[in-house]
Amino acid sequence: MPDLPRPFPHRLPRPSRRAVLTAGAGLTAALTVQGSSAARTGSPTDSPGAASAVSRASARTVVPDDRELRALISRMTLEEKVGQLFVMRVYGHSATAPDQADIDANLKEIGVRTAAELIARYRVGGIIYFSWAHNIRDPHQVADLSNGLQRASLAQPRGLPLLIATDQEHGAVCRVGRPATLFPGAMAIGAGEKGQAALPRKGGKGRAGDSTADARTLGRIAGAELRALGINQNYSPVADVNVNPANPVIGVRSFGADPDAVARLVAAEVKGYQESRVAATAKHFPGHGDTDVDSHYGFPVITHSRELWETLDAVPFRAAIRAGIDSIMTAHLQFPALDDSGDPATLSHPVLTGILRGELGYDGVVVTDSLGMEGVRTKYGDDRVPVLALKAGVDQLLNPPSLEVAWNAVLKAVRDGELTEARLDASLLRILRLKAKLGLFDDPYVTRAGVDRTVGVRAHLETADRIAERTTTLLVNEGRLLPLSRRTHRKLLVVGADPASPSGTTGPPTGVLAAAFTGLGFSATALSTGTAPSAAVVDQAVAAARTADAVVVGTYNVTADSPQRTLVERLLATGRPVIAVALRNPYDIAWLPSVPACLATYSWTDVELRAAARVIAGRVKPRGRLPVPVQRADDPAKVLYPIGHGLSY
Repeated sequence: MPDLPRPFPHRLPRPSRRAVLTAGAGLTAALTVQGSSAARTGSPTDSPGAASAVSRASARTVVPDDRELRALISRMTLEEKVGQLFVMRVYGHSATAPDQADIDANLKEIGVRTAAELIARYRVGGIIYFSWAHNIRDPHQVADLSNGLQRASLAQPRGLPLLIATDQEHGAVCRVGRPATLFPGAMAIGAGEKGQAALPRKGGKGRAGDSTADARTLGRIAGAELRALGINQNYSPVADVNVNPANPVIGVRSFGADPDAVARLVAAEVKGYQESRVAATAKHFPGHGDTDVDSHYGFPVITHSRELWETLDAVPFRAAIRAGIDSIMTAHLQFPALDDSGDPATLSHPVLTGILRGELGYDGVVVTDSLGMEGVRTKYGDDRVPVLALKAGVDQLLNPPSLEVAWNAVLKAVRDGELTEARLDASLLRILRLKAKLGLFDDPYVTRAGVDRTVGVRAHLETADRIAERTTTLLVNEGRLLPLSRRTHRKLLVVGADPASPSGTTGPPTGVLAAAFTGLGFSATALSTGTAPSAAVVDQAVAAARTADAVVVGTYNVTADSPQRTLVERLLATGRPVIAVALRNPYDIAWLPSVPACLATYSWTDVELRAAARVIAGRVKPRGRLPVPVQRADDPAKVLYPIGHGLSY
């Protein structure tokens, strides 16, 4: 383990908080710190006392005040200040000894060989982990990488601890996979029995729902596992209200279409992350839920009014701010009702400073979405984007396509007078406040022992399974086809779409479902037919269906001309019972009017697919309720299934 001075589980030699603070600031005041193993590892378990142990540890840590942090900032060089504003990707599983392919990628994209060289050259304030950047192999390796990064940063003159971030939304977007605990995604949580404000029941009356428990538990456990890996900032939860079924980038990443329900769940998840000392990030301000363009590849425009924004998009962000959210991520989209300049919100002073800071009263960290996305690069060059983002009110600049270009552009803007050093200092103070709040000045390191007692432990995995069972939504059940009995429908054929599995899940969905049914006592066979099955593949599935007692077909983003519709119709024509499972969007059911049974899982991760199998088999009752309305396929102005729809046994 070349990144560490000695192998775990021995205590890492580390600079004291006093040393970190005084190295650059020349502080003379004595700073007392009372360390503890809980504060050092930041890795609570799912035991009842875990959160309180973290709270006790935090209470014993003396957090630097603004006077101390300003003194630190005053001793930093301009170059160091600029670097602290950036959060950057880097290839490799190790801070100092990555594989040769990752060295080559780093040289090509960043001009350095390793993460340690990146930190030494640019003095970045944060690193973001991606699975595609080969940062994530297994829990011990991630912890070692985090320690190596922190050690490299603290070894610099006036060295500071890093914010280490990732996108661990759960569901469709997850960077850290198995054996870490993977939870249902946001829309699934929104479908949970406790996720709706007023769940329609027979008789037409709703009841108030406890909207906090599962979302808060997710944040607490997911946060504990991230913290044990050395990841201290998570770009989650998604606070967008998904009111556009055609939204290609948010969709099931949102808790739903009801702004009040989304607000409660966002606030609850934020509280959970806070309990585990991980900075949560509400995204994407001012709201990305009513778009039909993916800002990774285009420039979305929100066309609704300021008044609608107040009652729709703003509601979850206000709730996040009231909950004490640590960071808010910007959206690369145009919102003329909020700023008619044509600039993306990420670069908009009226949106970020006028509305977010001024009207909503937010004074935490503002981080951009990735600066490599097309939505922020459409109007301006890569040298102007970071400067304009800082002028708009941003604090952290995330993942620019060229760090050299972006870093030098900000440096030049200060030297030329376009940006003042005082403006940088204001962002630096927010960033350092966050690092101090998270205890990173006290000790940024983690241990293998902390990993082993926290990441993917049985209690966490079982909790994820129970939450998933509360999210599976039964939309149709004609003739009480479900639950299936092993006595009458023992032989199952599982066919359908097999989209690439979210990071760290086993997949493919047909295989996971078939294995789950087999484990429940059925005889199940998997046959992948894909998202666009050919006529030959459909014929093969139909032939296999004729020898089965029932067919389970997974669908994925069905549209009017989707070959998946042909597959389902041909399977129905065999006379065998057909159960459709909408693997991602619940809107699929609108295009499958003849299926006798249909469930929505809101994602195709293992935990949700296994829960769907248990529901189909009758091991648990379906309890999920739609968190979004499903419109009719032939008349989108009419609702086929409203928010709150969901059947049970």
